[in-house]
Amino acid sequence: MRLGRIFFNQDTIEVAKNLLGKFLVRSFGKNQEKLVGKIVETEAYVGPDDRASHAAFGKTKRCAPMYEEAGTAYVYFIYGMYWMLNIVTEEKGKPCAVLIRAVEPVSGFPKNKNQNPKIDLRKLGSGPGLLSKWMKIDGSFNGEDLVKSQRLWVEEGTERVAPCQIVATKRIGVDYAGVWKNKKWRFYIKNNPFVSKK
Repeated sequence: MRLGRIFFNQDTIEVAKNLLGKFLVRSFGKNQEKLVGKIVETEAYVGPDDRASHAAFGKTKRCAPMYEEAGTAYVYFIYGMYWMLNIVTEEKGKPCAVLIRAVEPVSGFPKNKNQNPKIDLRKLGSGPGLLSKWMKIDGSFNGEDLVKSQRLWVEEGTERVAPCQIVATKRIGVDYAGVWKNKKWRFYIKNNPFVSKK
């Protein structure tokens, strides 16, 4: 079942935790082919006071989607090579979002050894740039409503992730953010091999 607005319109930290185990679904092509990845790692960015957030510098053209309704995609380009998928949370006008950092591929990749004997599934989903490349997520998704989209959405997973299975640690790549760099707002499923970094 697809997740609705109510799921995303909640406290960002809770959404970041609750997204673990959910399925990110990408549909494309005339035959509506689907790529599905189980979300195994997320990062929370909480409002304009969070110095690690793009919203810390106020509303700009780049981060404008963060001010839209919960469930909106905020997709930006980084290092001249990677697209990063974030999902907006909380009420409209409050710039909060969750970065999808890693997924475990569930379907939509070669499974038959005769098709691709050397495929390494970690290279498909173990990192925000890798998962966007595999799932064909680019700048055209920036501002897309994932509650209504026919090409990208989030569904309930097949298993519930218990609180004891969730690891909370510091976010990655935000050393510039002062005290905010120490916030344990990165969450991942314990012992999952597809987590980008332990």
